[in-house]
Amino acid sequence: MSEQTPVKRVRTRHFAKAKADGLKITGLTAYDAPSATVFDRAGVDLLLVGDSAANVILGYDSTLPITVDELITMTRSVTRATQRAFVVADMPFGSYEESTEHALQTAVRFMKEAGAHGVKLEGGVRMRKQIRRITEAGIPVLGHIGFTPQSEHNLGGHVIQGRGDAEQQLLDDALAVQEAGAFAVVIEMVPTDVAGRVTRALDIPTISVGGGVECDGQMMVWTDAFGYTTGRSPKFVRKYANLAEQLEQAVGNFINDVHDQSYPSADESY
Repeated sequence: MSEQTPVKRVRTRHFAKAKADGLKITGLTAYDAPSATVFDRAGVDLLLVGDSAANVILGYDSTLPITVDELITMTRSVTRATQRAFVVADMPFGSYEESTEHALQTAVRFMKEAGAHGVKLEGGVRMRKQIRRITEAGIPVLGHIGFTPQSEHNLGGHVIQGRGDAEQQLLDDALAVQEAGAFAVVIEMVPTDVAGRVTRALDIPTISVGGGVECDGQMMVWTDAFGYTTGRSPKFVRKYANLAEQLEQAVGNFINDVHDQSYPSADESY
């Protein structure tokens, strides 16, 4: 979408038009101003300040511990750094499940305090009322169905969703999110053919996180996509760089230069 549809600021209408025109949407996570600046300048359409920050930034072993206040700080830094991308804030576990008013209060905080352009929450049919309440208040909502990390314990871990009889539930969830007013929906860890059928059944765009090529767009956690995190990656991750290795080499060079006193040089001294 970014190359063929130049815009000053991506809006929800641009996502709808991209689906109608068959243009693929691009999305990455972002958690700070330096990375967001680079992604925005490169032309990424959607930046998600994801609760994945719990794992990749704060060092937790799941997304569950991260708080609204922590994500507001990160979202504020991302929105300050962007000029074009549509910035969505992830609503963390425990910040919207209790009631529709609870959900709206959290969403309002992200809009007022962090300058987000929209919010994301997990769940389909069971979150229909919350999505509707937020969208009725004029706040764009990005849905999230399939594998929902905040429910990983209930789902039995990182398990592919939508197989067999579960395909109908996935479709019901997608339609519920659409009917409630979401502008798009993330489909995570779902077989390609199933995600494709859901995509064709919806009027709103689908954004794949391990949902295959037939979705209307693709999103990845940036630290996975560019090799900043180490260890095992999900099957759907393609590494476009190996930043961790490059950074480690650069740090090693710095240490060596300090030890042999080649840094700082005369030109680097006052």
